[in-house]
Amino acid sequence: MVSHVATVAFLGLEARAVEVQVQIASGLPKFLVVGLPDKAVGESRERVHAALAAIGLSLPPKRITVNLSPADLPKEGSHYDLPIALGLLAAMGAIDAETLSGYVAVGELGLDGRIAPSPGVLLAAIHASSLGLGLICPAAQGSEAAWAGDVEVIAAPDLIALTNHLRGSAVLSPPLPGEADPPGLGPDLAQVKGQETAKRALEIAAAGGHNLLMTGPPGAGKSLLAACLPGILPELTPAEALEVSMIASVAGELKDGRLIRTRPFRAPHHSASMPALVGGGLKVRPGEASLAHLGVLFLDELPEFQRVALDSLRQPLETGIVQVARANAHVTFPARVQLVAAMNPCRCGHLGDPALACSRAPRCAADYQAKVSGPLLDRIDIHVDVAAVAAADLVLPPPAEGSAEVGRRVAEARGVQTRRYDGQGLRTNAEADGELLDTVATPDEPGRRLLAQAAEAMRLSARGYHRVMRVARTIADLAHSEGVGRVHVAEALSYRRQAPRN
Repeated sequence: MVSHVATVAFLGLEARAVEVQVQIASGLPKFLVVGLPDKAVGESRERVHAALAAIGLSLPPKRITVNLSPADLPKEGSHYDLPIALGLLAAMGAIDAETLSGYVAVGELGLDGRIAPSPGVLLAAIHASSLGLGLICPAAQGSEAAWAGDVEVIAAPDLIALTNHLRGSAVLSPPLPGEADPPGLGPDLAQVKGQETAKRALEIAAAGGHNLLMTGPPGAGKSLLAACLPGILPELTPAEALEVSMIASVAGELKDGRLIRTRPFRAPHHSASMPALVGGGLKVRPGEASLAHLGVLFLDELPEFQRVALDSLRQPLETGIVQVARANAHVTFPARVQLVAAMNPCRCGHLGDPALACSRAPRCAADYQAKVSGPLLDRIDIHVDVAAVAAADLVLPPPAEGSAEVGRRVAEARGVQTRRYDGQGLRTNAEADGELLDTVATPDEPGRRLLAQAAEAMRLSARGYHRVMRVARTIADLAHSEGVGRVHVAEALSYRRQAPRN
């Protein structure tokens, strides 16, 4: 007899259908798992054997073959334990095989029969819903799976409870969707004294989704300003929240079934490798750029990152996706991030202060900043110098305007962009390109003349030229202006890095 149980394999944010086929046949006792299993899947034999023994069942002394179909698709992860166990129970006649045909099953088994959480349950639930099937998953992730909408979810704490439910002797209650993640309480802009230019640049970056680089001496407040950014960004829409939560689910970072409603803020250490930033590794997983999707990726001490790791961000910053190519799989992750970076002007950090600067200034600054490639810097829309905070600023009372006031202006500007790009598949000015950018961001005649003159004098690349237009469009949105004028272009140019002359 051959029993069949549906499950999934995860390739990026795609759930591929996998059928677990279990056959119990005459022959010498043996338990085989075939179909390109990785080590975790191969070890499921021992976990399944122990879990069945824990509920009082023993495997028959026959040849047991488990085939994971399609056989040429790599199978990774421990979530195959539960479907393999259910297939064995069906083949042994302990549960009805026909009942199992209406469900997709995922979950890791403990040696005592408990069903442990495994990554990707939300993605599996959405896949099951698209096929018109139910989902069998761990009890701890039932509220996560319930977010998928119209899908029957059986969330079982252990194998014996699941078996009794499928037999109809003890029915499990359907789980309810988990609560939305509460808003994070980060620093408030009212805590930042002075730095009015940097705060203005932060507001523009938040309003248009622009990449931002802050350069200044140690202790000037660059990290504090970056930490304030989530507090002025609007909450995710329901569709965006589901998209972000799917990535967190695949990465195993969705806790207690809570849907993520605040924009991600990821701040990896400068020792992070290329796979850590953009994804990959032996078992392909989303990197920091994907975990920050629709949010902020903050890179502090930018030149201290590995050059190859930083340059791996160049394509995702342009396309909004990460493509990880491996010999056995090509995986795509979304990575529409807003890059915010901070750096010192030189290694000692005191380039502009003759009393504190090192003896190699200004040569040390050129060597230090050269660690960041020109093409990456060209992809950063807003460059702002953050000066050291004077003692006179520190004794001043807190600013009257904090994150709440700035956040309202950002939300208004984002609302304008949502209406402008409705039906275009875009969210912010930072994503506009081609003819659409020319239509919405071409300045008036005085603005065009200024932009043309500046492009020649500042030696702007074509990419840099268009990024100035995007920033100018955002500045105009903040000013409630229908068109882009000379004043908006002038401010946008002030945030642009000038190409060095030979």
